[in-house]
Amino acid sequence: MSVPRRTVARSVRALGVVSASAALALSTAGSAAACTIDEFSARAECVGDKGVITVTDVDPAGIPATVSVFLENNGADVKKVGEQVVKGSPEGTTITFEEDWEPNAEYRIHVKAVPHVDEDIKPNLVTPATACEKGEEKPPASKPVPTPSDAAPSPAEEAGSPTPSASGSGSTAPADTTNNVPSPAGESNLAETGANSHTGLIVGIAAALVAVGGGAVFLGMRRRGAKSED
Repeated sequence: MSVPRRTVARSVRALGVVSASAALALSTAGSAAACTIDEFSARAECVGDKGVITVTDVDPAGIPATVSVFLENNGADVKKVGEQVVKGSPEGTTITFEEDWEPNAEYRIHVKAVPHVDEDIKPNLVTPATACEKGEEKPPASKPVPTPSDAAPSPAEEAGSPTPSASGSGSTAPADTTNNVPSPAGESNLAETGANSHTGLIVGIAAALVAVGGGAVFLGMRRRGAKSED
């Protein structure tokens, strides 16, 4: 029994339609599972008093992607904050970049997962208008003010102040200061040469005796001459 050609042609057509539908469905499913830029999001947050930038990947396929963060100024990159690799998940995988961002600063976040995505997250990330709150700095502890009792002892106190000795047999007599009193002018030289002693009186008596003796000799010689003339 032969099959009509028309029936065979219809069967081939039906099989082609089924195959095309299956291929389209697989293509659609593959496109849905592929990594896209819409699966990435970025935020500027505070951890304590430090600023951070977080990027979250919700790619259910878990395709590794390289995330780069750049600080922007007037549409140009000022600096590269950092670069990390993230592997997404249906629950979302978050990576953190430490960046002490300024209020209203702009950052460009680029995602690259070859061959699926190679573009920036749109729009650029703009940080909040309020910076992270800094912790209050504690003032340095003040040094205690020393009281008079804590003050350092004076040199006299360290050496020990002399205590007055008790009056009695153990006391020492004060030194005689009579010789230390200066004598009036004119007497000091006499005292030093001995002129204030009896030397002058003795010299005067000796001179008088010499004069008397000389006069006696002179008188005796005159008497002898008178006698010889007689």
